[in-house]
Amino acid sequence: MNRWQNLWRFIPLFGLMMLLLTGCGSDTISALRPRGPVARDQLFLMKLSLGIMIVVVLVVFAIYLYVLVRFRKKKGDKDIIPKQVEGSHTLEIIWTVVPIILLLILAVPTVSYTVKLAENNIQNKDAIHVKVTAHQFWWQFDYPELGIATAQDMVIPAGKKIALEITSADVIHSFWVPSLAGKQDTNVGMTNIMYFEADDAAVFLGKCAELCGASHALMDFKVVSKSEADFTKWVDKMKQPAVIPADAKAGEQVFKDNCLSCHAVNAQGLGFGPNLNGFASREMIAGVLPKGTANDKSLHDWISNPQEVKPGNKMPAFGPTGSKPLQEQQINDLIKYLNALK
Repeated sequence: MNRWQNLWRFIPLFGLMMLLLTGCGSDTISALRPRGPVARDQLFLMKLSLGIMIVVVLVVFAIYLYVLVRFRKKKGDKDIIPKQVEGSHTLEIIWTVVPIILLLILAVPTVSYTVKLAENNIQNKDAIHVKVTAHQFWWQFDYPELGIATAQDMVIPAGKKIALEITSADVIHSFWVPSLAGKQDTNVGMTNIMYFEADDAAVFLGKCAELCGASHALMDFKVVSKSEADFTKWVDKMKQPAVIPADAKAGEQVFKDNCLSCHAVNAQGLGFGPNLNGFASREMIAGVLPKGTANDKSLHDWISNPQEVKPGNKMPAFGPTGSKPLQEQQINDLIKYLNALK
C-alpha cells in the first residue's frame, strides 16, 4: 500500500515531463507549422473542424450548467418530476437546424478543398513531375522529364508545384511530408497522385506513415528544397558522370564486383536497390545514419551488417560474418569510392 502511495509523488514529475517533451521536435516535420500552400489548406480544415467542435462543446456545457443551476431541486419543492417539454416545436426546430448549419459550414469548404487538393498536375508543364516508389525500407525518386533518378533525398525547386505519382514495389506504405502535405498511401499495382509546393529553400523530413515491416519506423527520407538556380545546377550535376579520384579506383572495382547488380550509379538507373548517383551529397546514410568522413563508422557499420541498422531490409551483409564477406581493406576502399559519388 505504501508503494502505491509513494507513486502519487511522481505524478507532478510525469506531468512536467509530458509538457516539456510535447514541445520537442523539428518545425520541418510538423503539420501544425505548414511550409507550403497545400499544408496550409489542410491546416485550415483542421482548425475549422476543431473550432466547430469546441463551439459545440462549450454551448453544450453552458446549457448543462445553466439547467443544473436553474432547475436544481430547492428546499420546499414538492414536484418530483420537472415540467416536460418534449412537445416544444421551437426546441425541436432549434436542435435540428443548428446541427445542419454547422455541418454545412464544415462540409462546403471540406468538399471544395478536397477537389482542389486532388488536382492532377502530372501534365502541368510548369510542375516538376516525380515518380515515387516505396520499397522496404527506402524511397526511390524518378524524374522522367529530367532524365534522372535518385533515392532517399527528393530534391525540388522552391515555389514550384511538385506533381507526384506514387506506387509501391512490395507492400503498402504511406508517403508523408507533414510540413508540405498530408499522407498518401502507396499500393502495389496502383498509382496514386498528389502534389505539393515548398515556400522556401529548406530540408523537410518525410516518413512512412503505414506499418510496413520490421523497420517501418526507420523508413525516413528528406525533401530538399532549393532555389530554382540551385535546383538546375543539381540536375546538371546529376547527369554528369562522377569524377572518381585515383585513390578510389580500387573501391570502384569492389563496387562493380559486389554492388553494381543492385545499385545503379548513373543518372537514369533504376535497380533492385537505391540509385547511388550523388550518394556523397545526401543528407543521411540509409535514411537514418548520420554521414561523416570518408572512413565514417556509420557507413562502415551499414555495409558490414545492414540488418543491425534496418532489420528486415534486403541488402546482404558484407562484414566478416555476412553472406558476402569482404576484407576490411575492401570495405574501406568501397567507402572511399562511395564518398566520391558527388
